[in-house]
Amino acid sequence: MRIGLITPEPGHPLLAAATALLTPVHQVETLDPRTVAEVPGPLADVYLLKSRTPRALALARDLERRGAAVVNSAAATALCQDRTAMAHKARRAGLPFAATRTFATLAQLASGPGLPGPVVVKSRHSRRHDLVARLDSDVQLRELAAAHPLEPVVVQEFAPNSGWDHKLWAVGDGLFAALRRSELFPGGRGPSLPLAPEDLPPGWPALVRRLGEVFELDVYGVDIIETGDGAPLIVDINAFPGVRGQSGAPEALVALALDRAEASRSASEADRPAGGGLQRPGDFRVAH
Repeated sequence: MRIGLITPEPGHPLLAAATALLTPVHQVETLDPRTVAEVPGPLADVYLLKSRTPRALALARDLERRGAAVVNSAAATALCQDRTAMAHKARRAGLPFAATRTFATLAQLASGPGLPGPVVVKSRHSRRHDLVARLDSDVQLRELAAAHPLEPVVVQEFAPNSGWDHKLWAVGDGLFAALRRSELFPGGRGPSLPLAPEDLPPGWPALVRRLGEVFELDVYGVDIIETGDGAPLIVDINAFPGVRGQSGAPEALVALALDRAEASRSASEADRPAGGGLQRPGDFRVAH
């Protein structure tokens, strides 16, 4: 199989480990969206989209238009960058996502009637080093608006919780979890603590799977807090996160990539006239 990586960082631990598992039998190619605008010649059997930049999304859309299988799709990846659209879709589907209001700029929010109580303010557009802050007073709001007046933001009411985020990741059929101090916690995030998926509260794994179905994601992360009454509250969703330090994640990614590559190749062969089949390499088996 030929597997393409759409990323400027093929050395990322998850991708590097998956590549090491694949290359004894399969061909792995890297497309750096900073330098590659289009892919000439025959397409790979599947592409893994591990980048969210406009150039990466444009490259993925072009590949999809030409019939390539892309994981996650460009549309699903882009949706997870817009926290307004994300919240709307999640709540329409009945998922327990934090109620979210949108403001064109922080300056607009600061010019309003004031905060109703503790809130969490986030950049509307999810990206590396974006804005996430808890605000307890109008003074804090004005200070933040003075520093980032033109930043489009969303506002969520602060839900009392333990101060720990449940970090959940889905990679194909694999589910992984950890506990991490919330970035809103006074002492900062700190290290992640291991958490076995079987130790999650009842119903949470099914909730994560349902979210993947709604957002049409195969590799994704979900941030969930446990509120005072024990109910889960989804506060963020990420397409193709790093899933660092999770044993079994590279193997799960390999299994997913080969499954999608197999499906893509089978579909291509079904459309090909009789007698035009391909010689196929041996199958890869992931050890468990």
